[in-house]
Amino acid sequence: MQSTGLLDQLERHGIIDQVTNRKALDELLAKPGASIYVGFDPTADSLHVGHMLPALILSRFQRAGHRPIVLVGGATGMIGDPSGRGEERQLLTLDEIRTNAIAVGKQLARFVSFEGPNAALMVNNADWTAPISHLEWLRDVGKYFTVNYMVAKESVRRRLEDREHGISYTEFSYMLLQANDFLYLFDHHSCAMQAGGSDQWGNITAGIELIRKARGGEAFGITFPLLTTSSGEKFGKSAGNAIWLDPARTSPYQFYQYWIRTDDRDVERLLKLFTFLELDEIESIMAGHAAAPEQRVAQKKLAEEITRLVHGKESLAQVMAASEALFGGEISGLTDRDLEDIFADVPSFSIEADSIERGLKLPDLLVRAGAAKSKGEASRLIAGGGVYVNNRRAGDAAATLRREDLASETMLVLRVGKKSYYLGRVT
Repeated sequence: MQSTGLLDQLERHGIIDQVTNRKALDELLAKPGASIYVGFDPTADSLHVGHMLPALILSRFQRAGHRPIVLVGGATGMIGDPSGRGEERQLLTLDEIRTNAIAVGKQLARFVSFEGPNAALMVNNADWTAPISHLEWLRDVGKYFTVNYMVAKESVRRRLEDREHGISYTEFSYMLLQANDFLYLFDHHSCAMQAGGSDQWGNITAGIELIRKARGGEAFGITFPLLTTSSGEKFGKSAGNAIWLDPARTSPYQFYQYWIRTDDRDVERLLKLFTFLELDEIESIMAGHAAAPEQRVAQKKLAEEITRLVHGKESLAQVMAASEALFGGEISGLTDRDLEDIFADVPSFSIEADSIERGLKLPDLLVRAGAAKSKGEASRLIAGGGVYVNNRRAGDAAATLRREDLASETMLVLRVGKKSYYLGRVT
């Protein structure tokens, strides 16, 4: 991606919502070497897919020759941004913030490179905010803002109109903290651009105003759209739960399946937003998808691209192998967690450890699973060639299963016919 026309390219991908002073910003971006920052408040020990768009924007700017600055909000995370919220966030302890900031910083390293001529920079706003006394804050930052200016911001005004919750002085101050971050990065890292979600417009423009008043300098803001699905659900949620980037919170298989389940109405837009595919390639993918939507070609491409980016090539390969297991593919090298994820919706049953150690006869296994009502029925199913253990046909009714026949540490997969699966766990 070339730096010239970068905003135009981002707009064609649907990434841009608003920009300030477009003409001057285009001129700034025409030459490589500009700096842009995005802030991430460490309110949890992992990012979720809702954070991916800002992270990818930093990556796109870096690919265009500019320097991304990742700001981890060790200070602002202690307060919580009122933008887009109806009530105050639960305040975190200093130890929780520090732990979360370290984890979030490591995850952001998947999206931007901290090496090379335009290496990304990671900063923590607690480093310059914590040492300032309250009196210094009022003198050096607060004096540049009128209460009228702050109350006029949509994020504040909406909360003031909510008689039940209102807005605390703590959250009311958040705008000034973020504005001061922009000023600090302008002073110390020559950063004149900030990007954020459309709900950050008020905070971003407050920073631009502070730089203008305190330094007589020019700064710019870029916002991207806040995403919802075509069904109106908040993007990044699945059955009420966030889709996390940390594999310990959301397994790579669950992560992959989230994108596979993308609605046809959303998939083209998400390919443009969350992958680095060129628009003509996306157009070709969508043409193939339209020809055979039941094959979910576009969703598979989306899932592959994003899972590779977040979890790496090896995890993607394992996830795709796991996905094949649900359709009769080879089951090998999978873990208990993999099998739990893959077969989360199938009937499960217990196998006593001593029975598997002695050798469990295959008809007994079918009866125990509920796949057959009697050993006789089980034997007939086996003789008919319709029984599979770990997706391998079991043709001998006299066969016994031992621990070495398990698919993972403690589990095996029983299948009768093409679609009737049962998950057994040794207990």
